[in-house]
Amino acid sequence: MLKDDESILIEGAQKMGINLQKEQIKKFSRYLELLSQWNQKINLTSLKTSREIIIKHFLDSISCIKVISKYIDTEGIRVIDVGTGAGFPGVPIKITCPSISLSLLEARKKKTIFLEKLGEEMNFQQVEVLNGRAEAFGKYPEHREKYDIALSRAVAHLSTLSEYCLPLVRVGGLFVAQKGRSYKEEIDKALKTVRLLGGELIGVENIRIPFINQERYLLVIKKIKDTPSKYPRKEGIPQKRPLYF
Repeated sequence: MLKDDESILIEGAQKMGINLQKEQIKKFSRYLELLSQWNQKINLTSLKTSREIIIKHFLDSISCIKVISKYIDTEGIRVIDVGTGAGFPGVPIKITCPSISLSLLEARKKKTIFLEKLGEEMNFQQVEVLNGRAEAFGKYPEHREKYDIALSRAVAHLSTLSEYCLPLVRVGGLFVAQKGRSYKEEIDKALKTVRLLGGELIGVENIRIPFINQERYLLVIKKIKDTPSKYPRKEGIPQKRPLYF
């Protein structure tokens, strides 16, 4: 990582109240390097410059930490990142909060191969890469309602994301979705779905990402009761037929 890029990472994290240690900066640097190398072979990100990746992927991802820690003690928690792609937001959060146990769930095999290689290179502890669909993992006993937090930066509607994520969260845990300015319309359509699946919206946190004039909203949903056993529905159905009421 070039000095200018490193400065952006350090300063950006500080603006969000996070002081990165030397070892963490080294890991982010290696992550950036591997991401750039693999992006020439498979499509991991459309962002072209190191600056863009640092701001719009790394800083955007770790912006979740301060919000999550407001609602739950992050020490040693079990986290699943649903539809993680190239590892966002899960991997930057793991680098910043190394005590968490992280599962990276991704349906596309090529991307999971990258994530496995990344885990080896970074010498991560307590990180597993899961290849498959959220609808399937939400039914598996070893994953259903086993996580303290489910995260998603995916572009699906909140109703669809809730059906992917809430079945994975234990009662008392959180589902946190990163959204843009249109979040209010999604909430209006999805609130009944969230309740049906055992969740309750307990917070909407406005976050500003350093160096860009772009707002993010974190929708914080608490799991207050078990998800009915018939959810999630079969693969592809939550996307094709979202649970609107």
